[in-house]
Amino acid sequence: MKTLWQNCHVATMANGSYSIIEDAVIVTSGIFIEWIGPRGGLPALETDESIDLGGAWVTPGLIDCHTHTVFGGNRSGEFEQRLQGVSYAEIAAAGGGIASTVRATRAASEDELFSSASRRLRSLLNDGVTTVEIKSGYGLDLANERKMLKVIRRLGAELPVTVRSTCLAAHAMPPEFANRADDYISHICSEMLPALAEEGLVDAVDAFCEYLAFSPEQVERVFVAARELGLPVKLHAEQLSSLAGSSLAARYHALSADHLEFMTEDDAIAMGAAGTVAVLLPGAFYFLRETQLPPMDALRRHGVKIAIASDLNPGTSPVLSLRLMLNMACTLFRMTPEEALAGVTLHAATALGLGNSHGSLEVGKVADFVAWDIERPADLAYWLGGDVQKRVVQHGVTVLNQEVMRG
Repeated sequence: MKTLWQNCHVATMANGSYSIIEDAVIVTSGIFIEWIGPRGGLPALETDESIDLGGAWVTPGLIDCHTHTVFGGNRSGEFEQRLQGVSYAEIAAAGGGIASTVRATRAASEDELFSSASRRLRSLLNDGVTTVEIKSGYGLDLANERKMLKVIRRLGAELPVTVRSTCLAAHAMPPEFANRADDYISHICSEMLPALAEEGLVDAVDAFCEYLAFSPEQVERVFVAARELGLPVKLHAEQLSSLAGSSLAARYHALSADHLEFMTEDDAIAMGAAGTVAVLLPGAFYFLRETQLPPMDALRRHGVKIAIASDLNPGTSPVLSLRLMLNMACTLFRMTPEEALAGVTLHAATALGLGNSHGSLEVGKVADFVAWDIERPADLAYWLGGDVQKRVVQHGVTVLNQEVMRG
């Protein structure tokens, strides 16, 4: 099927900038872009259909490159407790925190996890997301990590979205391994990762490098195991303290290091040299009322690509709108709207290892794009809340059409 999409303006996001084409035409052939450019330069092409986009602004489909969408239970009660003065330590001591999510996830069936996760994922899709990464990490044993990863694969098969699956078994300590972190890491490396990789459930491997999670030495063991299995790595790093986790990630040419509030200039130098993407998570920064900003100047100075993601999770970032994260990236982290949009398109694709096929509107790339009823691209970072009328195209096919476009 060859389709001509016309009467639009395009922010291609090629090279991480708006790269605007006024009065543009896009020609898609199957799931790929065959031609894109100004209407006046359109070559003679036979197409099966022509779609008028009504003067819309077209961007690449948004990419949420860091989420924990699959989980059991709900922690809004803990949110209420914290606002009433109960400390996180007190909540955890009473069985709350991540332990409560692990219990609820283990108790839930695959169908129950799919049902709840699909509702959350549809909120992201309705916001213009066409590609998403989803992590495991609330099972913390082989059977339940497998269960989560199977749900993640099912979401990608049944919903109109490209889903990348990340194994985050090294997320927290399971109760079975209390006070035996090294033993749990050995279990991940020797049993969990090989089995899950053999079953085709894993696209990348992640870990949480933090004083309340796993040490750099323990994380490195996970990275070595992932490398032996041919899997790329990612890392939660420098969210609460500076442990040089992002430099460790760079040494292993990680796709990304994420959070990064406490990273140093040396970390930024290492990431820039390795091509490791910095994934910033303004939702968690906001929800936790953090005051330590990521070192934006150092990231820019050393050429580190910056992505933005929702970090959708039940404990620290219950975010259902990636577009809201664009605004938070601008207001909290002082990014420009252009930088923020690159952070949820081309740079987010690179953080998932998809930079050659996704994230910008260029010939040969996958035809994922959104036609927005807006005045200019910066509007996507400007408006807070509500809905922006849009048509979402995934793999060359319209999957959402609100069709309230300007004439």
